[in-house]
Amino acid sequence: MEKKTPLYQTHVDLGGKIVEFGGYLMPVQYGAGVIAEHMAVRQKVGLFDVSHMAELILEGPDAVANIQHLVTADISKMVDGQVKYAMLCNDKGGIVDDLVIYRRAADKYLLVVNAGNHEKDAAWVESHISGDVHYADVSEQVAQLALQGPKAGEVLKKLCDESEIPQKYYHFTEGAALKAGGRDIPAIVSQTGYTGEFGFEIYCKSEDAVTLWNALLESGKEEGILPCGLGARDTLRLEASMPLYGHEMNDDISPKEAGLPCKLDGKDFIGRDAIIARGTPTIKRIGMKVVGRGIPREHCDLYTLDGKKVGWVSSGTHCPYLGHAVAMGYVNVEENEVGKHLNADVRGRMVEVEIVSLPFYKIER
Repeated sequence: MEKKTPLYQTHVDLGGKIVEFGGYLMPVQYGAGVIAEHMAVRQKVGLFDVSHMAELILEGPDAVANIQHLVTADISKMVDGQVKYAMLCNDKGGIVDDLVIYRRAADKYLLVVNAGNHEKDAAWVESHISGDVHYADVSEQVAQLALQGPKAGEVLKKLCDESEIPQKYYHFTEGAALKAGGRDIPAIVSQTGYTGEFGFEIYCKSEDAVTLWNALLESGKEEGILPCGLGARDTLRLEASMPLYGHEMNDDISPKEAGLPCKLDGKDFIGRDAIIARGTPTIKRIGMKVVGRGIPREHCDLYTLDGKKVGWVSSGTHCPYLGHAVAMGYVNVEENEVGKHLNADVRGRMVEVEIVSLPFYKIER
């Protein structure tokens, strides 16, 4: 049976088209449509319900040692209020999932993992911790809203003191008081996101989600805010070349092959020895601009122009802001040459693509 976020009825009332995603009933788009929502985030501001994401807490004297053992990143030098992106790897060196790590105190951390992998990730973390550490899955008690776009700061400033808004990318403030529904709603405000755009992710109690959502939509009217669904979330993340589990990442692909953060020296973690044993990667994640007619999607095979199979497409879409179609995928390392042209087999028809540098889209921070 599909789950619902605290905002499910709100999405229905706003005319959201509901689909199943990661075990949840979520809006894929609203009346304005995916393109309008995508452009709102790139040029103004959009609001997403990402309460389907999962939140895990590790705290206690051995919290750092446990997280160091679990993830590819080195968290030993993190400071309070800092966020770090990392991978969980399996014993083969493949990716269990990607996640973000929040340091709330020297002995207290919040791990945020993907909705579709919630149960798998939670079980993986719980089964690999030891010592003096307390673990809790608080996903049901937490709602997460993503306010994304160049005007996100202007919208947020109407609801809280500017001192409560993080000024640096991948940093957060805890205990912010957001004015909504005639009261102060306590929240974590994080300058992070999955759109490649300036913006914030806001964590609050589940029971406060509707009140905060409505307040953000109301305060953003002047800035042209739009509620956004999963469709725009996917086109935005792909335009910004951000990987998605099940596409650019899976239990067989290593972080080194995916070109993702992986610190092999100075610390040990699950999968480290296997990644080293694999040696120099023989495949690499690439970006492609579509120059032919059509859009290569996941599982499309990639060929050289003379017909040699050299890889596959992991994600592809038309990017509204860039104005053309792009794709990510994997090729044999000897084919990884910016400017090189390949063919993607789209249902039996060859569509020409050009290898380009990643990311496709990036803002100055």
